[in-house]
Amino acid sequence: MYQAGLILEGGGMRGIYTAGVLDVFMEEGIEFSSIYGVSAGSCHAGSFIAKQPGRALRASINYLDDPDYCSMKSFLKTGDFFGVDLLYSQIPNVYEPFDYETFKKYQGKFYAVATDVDTGEARYLRVRDMDKQMWMIRASSSLPLISRTLVVKGHSYLDGGVADSIPIRRSIQDGNSKNVVILTRDASYRKEANSMMKLMKLRYPRSKAFLEKMADRHIRYNETLDFLAKEETAGRVFIIRPRTKIEVGRLEKDKEKLLTLYKAGLEDARSLMGKMKEYLL
Repeated sequence: MYQAGLILEGGGMRGIYTAGVLDVFMEEGIEFSSIYGVSAGSCHAGSFIAKQPGRALRASINYLDDPDYCSMKSFLKTGDFFGVDLLYSQIPNVYEPFDYETFKKYQGKFYAVATDVDTGEARYLRVRDMDKQMWMIRASSSLPLISRTLVVKGHSYLDGGVADSIPIRRSIQDGNSKNVVILTRDASYRKEANSMMKLMKLRYPRSKAFLEKMADRHIRYNETLDFLAKEETAGRVFIIRPRTKIEVGRLEKDKEKLLTLYKAGLEDARSLMGKMKEYLL
């Protein structure tokens, strides 16, 4: 196990790229002492920690035609575009059984990053037992506007990407001097201001702090990209990301596009494996 942090960006269905990278890590037997997953990144981190190659891919593409997986029908029926029962119960417990026991044997620390809707701050939820704490993955992955706010023990949660899209600073703060960061956008990408702020204000009228984080998210995200660039130049961080512009949407349902992006993750990870291992030594 490498004494290093692994940071997994979200991005909805673009996270299939991360699934490809992590499958190669499993082929190589690579493990990290600390993992920080955001939204889709937290979902795929689970299969990685449970040592189940291919599972994240199957869970992402095998149910695209099921309206209970991701659809407007699901949203209108339940308030969640991504069906909660299918994603967090039926798939892990019936269709693509999750290896809960292997997950619990993980010797490192895994955090699912969520946003506290009341304070606007990031919450780094330590996941020790996926069977009992699946709600943490759901909290991290609950996209604003198209997901119900998840309330647990008096705290309201939504997508971790709102407060901390790429938790590199948190990993460094936790003592990780070396970090591998998997991004789901190419190097030319810069986030623009949220065009849905009017709807956000209508949907979350009492959540001032959360709305402020949504409004300036693009500024903080782009600042983090600049920080990563400096850290990469200084040799303190190793970044894996798509080499070309991504034509896959957050709610993408085109299976061929998703498979192509997954394969790009495989190829990029394999081509960078030698350099990454040198960095981690």
